Amino acid sequence: MSCYPPFFLYVLVHFVLIFLSSFSFTFLRTKSPYTHKSDLSLSPPLSTPFVTINTNLHVHCSKQFHSVREREREREREKLRFVVMASGGGSVEEVSNKQVILKDYVSGFPKESDMYLNASGTIKLKVPEGSNAILVKNLYLSCDPYMRPRMKQPIPGNETYIEPFKPGSPIVGNGVAKVLDSGHPDFKKGDLIWGMTGWEEYSLITATQTLYKIHHTDVPLSYYTGLLGMPGMTAYAGFYEICSPKKGERVFISAASGAVGQLVGQFAKLLGCYVIGSAGSKEKASLLIMRVDLLKNKFGFNEAFNYKEEPDLHAALKRYFPEGIDIYFENVGGKMLDAVLLNMRAHGRIAVCGMISQYNLEHPEGVHNLMTVVWKRVRIEGFMVSEYHHLFPKFLEFVLPYIKEGKITYVEDVAEGLESAPAALIGLFTGRNVGKQVVVVARE
Repeated sequence: MSCYPPFFLYVLVHFVLIFLSSFSFTFLRTKSPYTHKSDLSLSPPLSTPFVTINTNLHVHCSKQFHSVREREREREREKLRFVVMASGGGSVEEVSNKQVILKDYVSGFPKESDMYLNASGTIKLKVPEGSNAILVKNLYLSCDPYMRPRMKQPIPGNETYIEPFKPGSPIVGNGVAKVLDSGHPDFKKGDLIWGMTGWEEYSLITATQTLYKIHHTDVPLSYYTGLLGMPGMTAYAGFYEICSPKKGERVFISAASGAVGQLVGQFAKLLGCYVIGSAGSKEKASLLIMRVDLLKNKFGFNEAFNYKEEPDLHAALKRYFPEGIDIYFENVGGKMLDAVLLNMRAHGRIAVCGMISQYNLEHPEGVHNLMTVVWKRVRIEGFMVSEYHHLFPKFLEFVLPYIKEGKITYVEDVAEGLESAPAALIGLFTGRNVGKQVVVVARE
């Protein structure tokens, strides 16, 4: 009988210890930093504390605690938003960074599958120490025809004016962005800029000489991908600097409903010229009707036609320009250029902006009517907008009042989301877009 009291006391002490252990765990959980108010959005509420009469209680508690931690870590990984320690001891935020990547060099007609969306990349939201680069959040991206030749494999000895894209790397083009961090004295956090940037959510830009600060924010920011950006400057420089227009002259613009063509036509009308535009598309007829209607009724062209419906382009131009063409703003090339040459007036001027009909051909078409350049004394001049960037302040002084007075109309074709960028770019070459093709990455 003397052995019973010690055994009874042993059992009592054992249950008391279990109770205290359970109470201690519950208390610690209520004080856990993972249920702090500021973290509620990052972690789910902890499950009801389990209670079991088991000598392995501490092991179960430990497993539960670590499973919660793992869930939180997984959630943070899914968001790809975390803080890492920088070498200087401060914290650098790192975020997910979706990118549109070129798979490989492209021959023939480009396809959406030639590009893909990389959703697994990350970027630190801090310019490297000592760098004069700037880090930006991309807001709007520009789709432009000149980007197609950059997808081609470079041929030694036949290099173009601009470097090709690099397979496995993000597409690069003009865009509008907001500065998040800067190592450059000319840019500061919060600045809005336009210029060359990556097709991604965030970009670290080292070639800051290609960037321009946005000072006029009383117009849509997306205009800096078009009307107030590279296409606008292209239209301005090509028409006024290359074509030297005069009031009353006859002006023809191919691909006239695009980002550049729609502006050239309106500039010409403001000067008092007679303006005809052509448009064409592989898309359905209703889209073509819309384009022609835009040219005549929205942009104020005197006439417009769908060149896809014209079996004889020479005859069509003769019909619209019985006295000939003084100025041709060239965006198409090929058969259109051949037909235009036959219809040019003496001392006519041709500004060669682009030749979109040739970009996807393995063997470009030849031009057969070049002899007319001699006896009609026609001046044909290609140009690069980069050579006219010094005129940008003058261009803004010219165009901003017209925009605010409603004398210039600008039409944009907007695609939402970075994932829509490949289709938007390919659409330029099938004529899917109406107006300037813009991709919205973020609206700040």
